[in-house]
Amino acid sequence: MYEYHIEGGFPIKGTVKASGNKNAALPCIAAALLTSEPVILQNIPDIEDTGVMLSVLKELGASVEKTGSNCWKVQAEKLTTHAIPLEQAKKIRASILFAGPLLARTGKAELPPPGGDVIGRRRLDTHFLALTELGARVEMDGQFTFTANKLVGADIFLDEASVTATENAVMAAVLASGKTILTNAASEPHVQDLCNMLNSMGAKITGIGSNILSIQGVKSLHGCEFRIGPDYMEVGSFIGLAAATKGSITITGVEPRDMRSIRLAFGKLGIHWEIEGSNLLVPTGQAMQVNPDLGGMIPKIDDAPWPGFPPDLTSIMTVVATQVEGTVLIHEKMFESRMFFVDKLIGMGARITLCDPHRAVVSGPSTLHGTELVSPDVRAGMAMVIAAMSARGESIIRNVYQVERGYEHLTERLQSLGAHIERRSV
Repeated sequence: MYEYHIEGGFPIKGTVKASGNKNAALPCIAAALLTSEPVILQNIPDIEDTGVMLSVLKELGASVEKTGSNCWKVQAEKLTTHAIPLEQAKKIRASILFAGPLLARTGKAELPPPGGDVIGRRRLDTHFLALTELGARVEMDGQFTFTANKLVGADIFLDEASVTATENAVMAAVLASGKTILTNAASEPHVQDLCNMLNSMGAKITGIGSNILSIQGVKSLHGCEFRIGPDYMEVGSFIGLAAATKGSITITGVEPRDMRSIRLAFGKLGIHWEIEGSNLLVPTGQAMQVNPDLGGMIPKIDDAPWPGFPPDLTSIMTVVATQVEGTVLIHEKMFESRMFFVDKLIGMGARITLCDPHRAVVSGPSTLHGTELVSPDVRAGMAMVIAAMSARGESIIRNVYQVERGYEHLTERLQSLGAHIERRSV
């Protein structure tokens, strides 16, 4: 167990490289099960979640080898089991992503209920809907057992644009007999990464980047070499960190088209950046002032399925808003427990009114004071890091395992930017 000790009040300054997209790496790791040939995955972030997913591959009988920095070679030539171990499943919600490829490859998948962040109800019904439409049978008795004699393409309308359900459906459909039309599909950059990887393995997927995917099933897939895209959630977090601490940062390896909705949201807080190629520069001297809507109305930052503002960044924006002059409404529509961490910010001196589980009104700027905190999930944990680095005095953040599930070598990278942070064993 580790905790962070942070001395706040020091603006960050320097250059950092964007890590690989965690939410793309996880399904791409699972997709390696769809072929018996070698799959080489590049730009895999060195974080807790990818480590768990790779360990599951080993448990299933695949060979897993690190071939370089952030590069892994996976070969699932022979699978020895179709059951996901309970201990790994409890650690990570993405364990559900093995259902689709195991079904397609072996006709059976056994999964304990997945773990992960505690941010409210995270229903799995859409996974069951999609896989049963493709011909799978689902039994629930303390765990989920999926079986299928044969997967057959279907015209499927998802009841919600779930990212992981879309990914599971696509991974099952690529080896199904016939054509699958997936409507109301998620279209986030990490879903696009998975689809592009599968196409490089011989799948036939069209409509990538839209909410209607067409998948023509093929008999088999071959190996590939694929590079995961940059993590725009991490990029958004570092932008927020630079702004909140009144520092500056250059982030390299950014995909500018992933940042458009994020740019609009930060713009409402008077925060801007420059992009040159794949480099993003957040300069000092930001306005740090809320831009009201027409008529002087209080603006709203609200999340939505892609290409809307990503829900994983609402926690970050809430903290940044405490350091901005003016009032803004943060509306987190998708998870009913994600905003409950704001009571910790209020205890640090933030002026926040939690209207209900989904909405918080933030008025700033507020002087924050160091305190002791416990990270409830990946993004709220990073938001607490930003708050601590913006505060006066020392803060201690516990349960940092949750933070490190999503941010690669965080303490070392923050130290390189001038942060006064230590990671201590407890």
